[in-house]
Amino acid sequence: MTKPVVRKLRCAVYTRKSSEEGLEQEFNSLHAQREACEAYIASQRSEGWVLVRDQFDDGGISGGTLERPGLKRLMADIEDGLVDVVVVYKIDRLSRSLADFAKLVEVFDRNGVTFVSVTQSFNTTSSMGRLTLNILLSFAQFEREVTAERIRDKVAASRKKGMWMGGIPPFGYRVENRKLVVDKESAEHVRWIFARFLEIGSGTELAREVAKRGIRTPRGNRIDKKYLYRMLNNRAYIGEAVHKGESYPGEHDAIIDRETWERVHAILHESPRKRAARTRADTPALLKGLLFGPDGAAFSPTHTRKGGRLYRYYVSQTVLKHGAGACPVGRVPAGEIEAAVVDQLRAVFRQPEIVAGTWKAARTQDDGITEADARVALLKFDPLWDDLFPAEQARILTLLVERVEIGISGLNLRLRMDGLAALAREITADARAAA
Repeated sequence: MTKPVVRKLRCAVYTRKSSEEGLEQEFNSLHAQREACEAYIASQRSEGWVLVRDQFDDGGISGGTLERPGLKRLMADIEDGLVDVVVVYKIDRLSRSLADFAKLVEVFDRNGVTFVSVTQSFNTTSSMGRLTLNILLSFAQFEREVTAERIRDKVAASRKKGMWMGGIPPFGYRVENRKLVVDKESAEHVRWIFARFLEIGSGTELAREVAKRGIRTPRGNRIDKKYLYRMLNNRAYIGEAVHKGESYPGEHDAIIDRETWERVHAILHESPRKRAARTRADTPALLKGLLFGPDGAAFSPTHTRKGGRLYRYYVSQTVLKHGAGACPVGRVPAGEIEAAVVDQLRAVFRQPEIVAGTWKAARTQDDGITEADARVALLKFDPLWDDLFPAEQARILTLLVERVEIGISGLNLRLRMDGLAALAREITADARAAA
């Protein structure tokens, strides 16, 4: 018959004393605790228990905190896999806080470490010890939940009084003495954002204008459309505190007046499709002032509505003055002619001679721009165009195109090389800023 192999269990003794009184004695409370624990380990030698050499003692430190040098060293050795069993004289030597005790047990369980109290018959290596531990941990969980409920109730009561309860302050405010205070410089940016949104009604276009003005978040990040919509919906700007969807008068001063807030939200409550359609209708036509007929007369934009749909056209001044038939190309659909011009621009930007000419014009004002930069900038026009708002598209076309001549045989574009250079510098600068 062979004896079963007993697995060696490395046992660490932890001792603690709250006061420093008596620690100077040759045999003090820490020594007594260690002696009792070592005797218990020796009695379990047949179970494979062996004492580790390192000592983990905390003299003159309360059990109400986990910030103890000896305990930290013990937990580090547990994380390193150097300990299998933690032995203490009494449970309160390890911790007097049920919540802290639960945290320690979580570390023990994660590392497969058991826990023994020699004077209280508490041993998690046995089923009864684990049952007792689970009961203790249940009370610890209950304590945490009750504490969380108290905190939630306190926060709710404080928010109902309009108090600031921490976190990142809204753009336009700073925190002083745990209260929101208006920051004059950034508050002016907030007022401009609300006023500008009333004028254009577009978050996309507003985000571009904010970027051009160099307005950034307090952390230095770029302000995008999503950030702007959060600002436009933040009731803190009208002096209110919000908790779980309910608004209460706040202790802080308002940045935006109530009338402006109501007008902004009247726009926000509209359908995004309706806002976009209205913005497009109010935006100047892309080729306004650029399109000319075969007789040299300018074409003017016009539109009509049928069945709730908007139809846009360009009409020759000759036709407007002398009637239909006075010009061979009297009226053209706006969408078709604008798309044709943009398609020609896209094709032109791929031509090497255009890239070279753009680079030569651009480097006269920016020696740092290379021919490769000019090529990349012009090629970015294609994917960038569809993301631009109509007002920005109109600006860029005016920048790039000097004249569009339309005849029976087709279109003829006359480009502005200085405009191409300006666009290349603008896109290159944006790319560098983003990088």
